[in-house]
Amino acid sequence: MKRARLFAVVALALVYAVALGARFLAPADYAFQFREAPNAPPSVRFLLGTDELGRDRLSRVFVAAQTSLLLAPAAAALSTLLAALIGATAGYIGGWWEKLTMAGVDLFLSLPWLFLLLTVRAVLPLDTTPALSVMLTFAILGCLGWAASARVICAGVRQLRNSGFVLNARALGCSPARLLAVQLGPNIKPVLWAQFLVSIPVFVLAEANLSMLGLGVAEPLPSLGGMMRELENFSDLGSQLWRLAPLALLFACITAFQLFSSSREVQA
Repeated sequence: MKRARLFAVVALALVYAVALGARFLAPADYAFQFREAPNAPPSVRFLLGTDELGRDRLSRVFVAAQTSLLLAPAAAALSTLLAALIGATAGYIGGWWEKLTMAGVDLFLSLPWLFLLLTVRAVLPLDTTPALSVMLTFAILGCLGWAASARVICAGVRQLRNSGFVLNARALGCSPARLLAVQLGPNIKPVLWAQFLVSIPVFVLAEANLSMLGLGVAEPLPSLGGMMRELENFSDLGSQLWRLAPLALLFACITAFQLFSSSREVQA
């Protein structure tokens, strides 16, 4: 398992290094159209060829990795924060408040995840700028992805609220807010960290689904899901495997995240 985690760490480090330096590593501007070379095959000039508009595919893959892989952790952090606030409060107060909160969580979880995303995104303006579409997409993911984590965090806080150190702090007059922040907070950090790690690949896949349906990141800004849209009606895939580069990168990232998170669980 140590080898699997080492492989995952190295793979994620390489991918995020490329994502961070995408603007410098890209051989051309991601939106520039080489009109003389649409749908060009791989060459010395275009290592992954060009798309139907003549845009360098390698440059777009680099920027797509930056878009999808750097903002997914931000959405995961937002969802984990919401889950911590809702789940920890419910688990600490207990009683009817916990039952009511968990009933709301169950109702939220019963809704189809993808259809919920599609519904919320569809009611928002579709003719947005690329920058605004990125913010909207990942803000929606962060605001809608907290329910499963809230249930886990609530269970963890429920186990701790009657422990000796919490009862002792309460007897000394510690306020509920301080109990949550100072006493319970450090003890549920492993749970929060685990939920954060698990959420990142989920949001990467969710963004890919939205972008493939045309409801995610707006053109010309690329994302992994947006670039995979060109595979929808592509019949001669076997002879042009370089078009699978976004899918291969997405698969490698999801696998690395899964290996990293599962190895941490085994060690814990």
